[in-house]
Amino acid sequence: MSKFKISVNLLFALFSLAVFAQEKEEETAKEPEKGHVNQNKFQQLYQEFSTPNQYRTASGAPGPAYYQNTADYEMEVTLNDKEQKLSGYETITYTNNSPEELTYLWVQLDQNVRAKDSKSPLRNGNGMAPISRPDSFVSDHMTEPFDGGFNIEEVSKKGKPLKYTIHQTMMRVDLPEPLESGDDFEFSIKWWYNINDHVVNRGRSGYEYFPEDGNYAYVIAQFFPRMAVYNDVEGWQNQQFWGSGEFALPFGDYKVKITVPADHILDATGKLQNRKDVFSKKMMNRYEQAKESFDKPVLIVTEEEAIEAEKDFSNETKTWEFEAEMVRDFAFTSSRKYIWDMQNVKIGDREVMAVSLYPKEGNPLWEEYSTKAVAHTLKSYSAHTFDYPYHKAISVHAKNQGMEYPMICWNYGRPNEDGTYTDRTKFGMISVIIHEVGHNFFPMIVNSDERQWGWMDEGLNSFVEYMAEQEFGKKYPEAIAPLDNYPSRRGEPTKITSYMKGSQDHIAPIMSNPENVYQLGNNAYGKPATALNILRETVMGKEIFDYAFKTYSRRWMFKHPTPEDFFRTMEDASSVDLDWFWRGWFYTTDYVDIGVKDVKSYFVTDEPTAKGKEILARYGVSDPSQVDAVYVVEEGSEEFKEEMKNKSPLENAPTLKEYMMDNFSETERASMKVPNHFYEITFEKPGGLVMPLIVEYEYKDGSTERVTYPAQIWRKNDAEVSRVMATDKELVKVTVDPDMETADVNTANNNWPQEDTPNDFEKFKENQAKD
Repeated sequence: MSKFKISVNLLFALFSLAVFAQEKEEETAKEPEKGHVNQNKFQQLYQEFSTPNQYRTASGAPGPAYYQNTADYEMEVTLNDKEQKLSGYETITYTNNSPEELTYLWVQLDQNVRAKDSKSPLRNGNGMAPISRPDSFVSDHMTEPFDGGFNIEEVSKKGKPLKYTIHQTMMRVDLPEPLESGDDFEFSIKWWYNINDHVVNRGRSGYEYFPEDGNYAYVIAQFFPRMAVYNDVEGWQNQQFWGSGEFALPFGDYKVKITVPADHILDATGKLQNRKDVFSKKMMNRYEQAKESFDKPVLIVTEEEAIEAEKDFSNETKTWEFEAEMVRDFAFTSSRKYIWDMQNVKIGDREVMAVSLYPKEGNPLWEEYSTKAVAHTLKSYSAHTFDYPYHKAISVHAKNQGMEYPMICWNYGRPNEDGTYTDRTKFGMISVIIHEVGHNFFPMIVNSDERQWGWMDEGLNSFVEYMAEQEFGKKYPEAIAPLDNYPSRRGEPTKITSYMKGSQDHIAPIMSNPENVYQLGNNAYGKPATALNILRETVMGKEIFDYAFKTYSRRWMFKHPTPEDFFRTMEDASSVDLDWFWRGWFYTTDYVDIGVKDVKSYFVTDEPTAKGKEILARYGVSDPSQVDAVYVVEEGSEEFKEEMKNKSPLENAPTLKEYMMDNFSETERASMKVPNHFYEITFEKPGGLVMPLIVEYEYKDGSTERVTYPAQIWRKNDAEVSRVMATDKELVKVTVDPDMETADVNTANNNWPQEDTPNDFEKFKENQAKD
């Protein structure tokens, strides 16, 4: 290099000093601009998160002082099949493990949502819909309110009345004296209520009436006054039950006796204690066979036997006795119509019974797929979280129902009267069984607060459901033929885009109370499930994600996690900073829209360009010959010369070649590439949601290259960013998100050169031409 020329390093230093001086001059010459809050998408979530403490740590794990109160129940329940009435007497032992003393207890009366004076039907505005289903119209406009609330006959301690106050769906029980930390309090409640028709009012529990044979099938839940949760986050979780936000419940042990007509078949949460008293000898033999059957279900009650049982209505009763340990709730089902099958499933070193109960109206679909889906769900979910800890999982057929409780759930999917069914009915049934059985993991064991954070059970469960469905399709290809993959309703990125690009007037962030969102299915189920699928498949990778997700699941088994516990654990166990992801997907209604804005081809030259001269002049260099520098020229610009096109960079810019000769050895030069093409690709992000930038480059020779730029590429410019490619090959196509894995709502800008997308009319004409 010429000793009279200014070195590049010296020039850079000169530039830096000049910039510093210019900035100082501008500071004194201009009025100061107003400041602004940190709007960077990558700022940490400190403002949104509570401060870690001794109860919940910064890692997302339970802290050394973590506690949870427990509620144990002893109950005697009677089902009146003639009047559709349920009555019961329960004794609750509530243990205060918190460091505070309690002066009152809160008990949930969820059936009061159906009381005649319930405020729940009044919480929403309504108008006259232009079109309705007949049952909905009658229910909405022509039916007297159903009187289904709890009738509390007694609240007492050892026979002595306790003072209590009922406010809508909550009952406060005033304690005679404070309940100190570490102490327990035993009290009793006597109650009854009228059972609702869940087919008419879409209740989570109730009965279905079958007019053809005069029988009822009962799926009974929220049927007893249940303790509310008291914890370090909410204190008492005593938000009213309005209908959408589900349940927050403490763990405990249950002893329950249920008296029903003697000819009913019944199953429930917990272990059946008196099987020999309620099973016939034939049923006992079949049950023993089921315990040895790991490949297919064994019928405990056949369809023929169930049809025969429908004809008689016993006036006698039987009492079924159950015990359950460390469960957060209890539910049961009862009917003389039930077919009953069971199959043993190996989960880790334990055996679990997969069970189905269904009337003849469910066949042949239920006999073919229900227990198969239960068994598969237990295996799939256990592989992704922790081994299923209970001894059974039950799927119960209930029209229009999908609802979950510990060890038992209600599921829809009814064939036509002639026994035929569509793929939609079949896959709908399998999916709802996977989903509801999966709820045993979230929230029955990982016990989140459903009333406040609906997505923590529905969203997480829908995500694992998606994985289980895809695995079901691979395990049972004959069940999904001729499809290649299971047709999951939620989880795939493309299936959430129509919601995310919808009117912002009808979209709420995921971090919203279930009662306050517009589209609960998309908000609490679809969007979080898709977000976690993208997080696993695209952002973190399966191995890193799976380890973190299992860590969260196992940390919070039989405990009460919050959203922060989940977010923090996923980062703590993965070494991936995800604050940008949680903020965008969970705290905002931003959407993904990333595209290719421009592609420019550049050539290197020694000849000073106008822009280069302008930059040099800005820093006091008037003679470009005094600087060792190379310049870039955009192809097609006024300064572009056609002869540049067929020359390599070293031919166009001898200064660059000289620099390499003087500063690198022959061995070092041999390892360097001298590309024939330099491209600057500018990507844009009209959507607000930050995501990794997945790009496929296609070259003239037909080869392709896939590059995934991390989400952090947007950290300093949230609108657009450019990347320079140095390559020997001629670039002919750029595609953003080629496999549609980021939930991009607008694919029209995903290609360079931009592809012409036919409008709806053009598509119509194409289809007409094909016909």
